[in-house]
Amino acid sequence: MKTITILLQNKWLIKIFWSIISIVISSLVYKIITSTLNTKFNDQNTKLLSSKKSKTYIKLINSIIRYIIIIITCLFILQIFDIKITSMLAGVGIISIIIGFAIQDALKDIIKGIDIISDNYYRVGDVIKYKELTGKVLAIGLKTTKIEDVNTFNIVSISNRNIEQVEVVSNLINIDVPISYETKVETAEKVLKEIVEDIKSMKDVDNSEYRGINDLGESAIKYQIKVYCNPIKKVQTRRDSLRCIMLGLNKNNIKVPYTQIDIHQK
Repeated sequence: MKTITILLQNKWLIKIFWSIISIVISSLVYKIITSTLNTKFNDQNTKLLSSKKSKTYIKLINSIIRYIIIIITCLFILQIFDIKITSMLAGVGIISIIIGFAIQDALKDIIKGIDIISDNYYRVGDVIKYKELTGKVLAIGLKTTKIEDVNTFNIVSISNRNIEQVEVVSNLINIDVPISYETKVETAEKVLKEIVEDIKSMKDVDNSEYRGINDLGESAIKYQIKVYCNPIKKVQTRRDSLRCIMLGLNKNNIKVPYTQIDIHQK
């Protein structure tokens, strides 16, 4: 009993105890709020937002709530240790410039993160390209966007301030099919339309269509086919489409011409 009494009289231990309690309560509050919001957004009966947009807002709101609770908890703990918050806030004006330089990149990330959401630049579930990296968006936070590389499946974080260098990958693949001038246009188009139907039946293909003559090359007429698919599957779908095209051309004895160079001697 004496030991307990001594401990209870120790102000520092009491302050540490209440600080720990504050952290535990804050964690519970965060879990309750986020769990409630996630349930609300995922309720199919609400139908307030589309699937991708709903997930994007959930990730962003969770991130904002986490930062708010952390700030409030830190301020509460400072109060427990008798640190006057008003005095600290009064000194913010003096050191604001120093802090501004120190966290300017973080502020850029936060501002761009808000722009990404408000302008619908991209959303959770979209496929984006950043430099040589192409990946599916897993989460959009206040500072970073997390994507899964479509080739390696590695998880990569991209700073939101780099949004100008990010491209949203479409679901469209353009394929030019070179066919020699000796093949009649009517014959080539008939075969290509049959090939388009074969491509439509392929896995991961949403639609395909023949668009007509796209270019008159030096040794071939280039006919264009469009293929629509899941952006994540674009690389493999293009390979499968090219295979389907070659099988269709070979079946009808239509050859893809080689590039030819004519040499004239005097």
